[in-house]
Amino acid sequence: MSKISYQQRIQWFHQARFGLFIHWGLYSLLERGEWVMFHERIPVDEYRLLADQFTGEAFDADAVARLAVEAGMKYAVLTTRHHDGFCLWDTNVTDFNSIQTAAGRDFVREYVQACRAHGLRVGLYLSNKDWREPGYWEPELYPESAAKVVNDLHAMVEELLTEYGKIDLLWFDGSWIDVGRKKYDMAEFWQSKKLLKRIYQLQPHILVNNRLEIPADLDTPEQQIIASESGRGWESCMTIGDEAAWGYSRHNPMRKTASQLIRNLSMAASSEGNYLLNIGPDGQGRIVDEDAALLRRMGDWLKIHGQAIYGSERFELSKTFYNQCSCTKKGNTLYLHVNRWTAPEMVLPLFETRPIKATLLTTGQSLDINEKSNGRIVLGRLPMVPADPDMCVIQLDFEREPALINEIDHASWLYGQAAVVEAALPT
Repeated sequence: MSKISYQQRIQWFHQARFGLFIHWGLYSLLERGEWVMFHERIPVDEYRLLADQFTGEAFDADAVARLAVEAGMKYAVLTTRHHDGFCLWDTNVTDFNSIQTAAGRDFVREYVQACRAHGLRVGLYLSNKDWREPGYWEPELYPESAAKVVNDLHAMVEELLTEYGKIDLLWFDGSWIDVGRKKYDMAEFWQSKKLLKRIYQLQPHILVNNRLEIPADLDTPEQQIIASESGRGWESCMTIGDEAAWGYSRHNPMRKTASQLIRNLSMAASSEGNYLLNIGPDGQGRIVDEDAALLRRMGDWLKIHGQAIYGSERFELSKTFYNQCSCTKKGNTLYLHVNRWTAPEMVLPLFETRPIKATLLTTGQSLDINEKSNGRIVLGRLPMVPADPDMCVIQLDFEREPALINEIDHASWLYGQAAVVEAALPT
């Protein structure tokens, strides 16, 4: 294992909060998502012909990195190889790669260099599996092919972590076997412990996600926000559009609004998690205009509200208040990410501590503070129309660590006495 502590390695990740996921490969040419080879059962020889068309003529790694920075993102993760087995780098493991086919380019190298040039942390996605190998589908029937799938994975990790300088995050995916005739211990199948040990030897600072079927460093809930315990790194990975289309899909009517994306980012940050938001460039590597516009809108929002996101800690408001706003914390300051605008006032229940200052972070306007029974803080003089159409943030500053009332007697608020002490409860 790495000699560098988990707390040291995870520190940048907890500060980052927002990252860019990029799904791009041969499948992008077919414009039907990254699972098209499997879903349509395209034979290996037929699918391989796509490599003769894949030039990536519009792929500009520098432009991708600039867009990520404009969006307020702090790191990026590129699919170096998806489940179809096509590699975007100069690998010696297979000739099914972007150097030895039509593109003649090492897209991973271009991407890594662009990320570093623009101050982004570098993440690499690598699929465990290779659909082209029968041993992945039926390990017992094709044992030599199954062994090749595992050996290729280990060899590719060796290349990616020795040929491209410091890598901050290694993002595995696809550890399951769909059709095998018996149940497998997937961590044993992939020799995950051996692989993880080697990864930390090669790059002691690196973070590794949990998709080798062992916990490693990060949890990665997909298309939903599920918080891990405090202190452990986690990120919610989501598509901008249709949840089934990580790779480019020409018809994508389910694209999220800026409000939805900003709320997802806010919800992840409120539980000390990150938001890894995916784009799928088209077959030539061009970023979809609608996706770019949404990312830039998020960047504009973060220019004003970023202090409520980056490096934030969790603070759970009363659960009954969850739908109205989420909350992040820094020291003695709380940030209320308001989903439902309740002007001209907003009432926060069950606060044991009282803020000394309230500010509408969106505009810098000072707000009135009043106190009522049941630990209610009433914030007044809110503008009738929210200053930001997607989400406003209110900053509350306290003299000491903010805290909520522990409702021991859950009926006591009926009488304006929510701050009941345990000794007062009937025996």
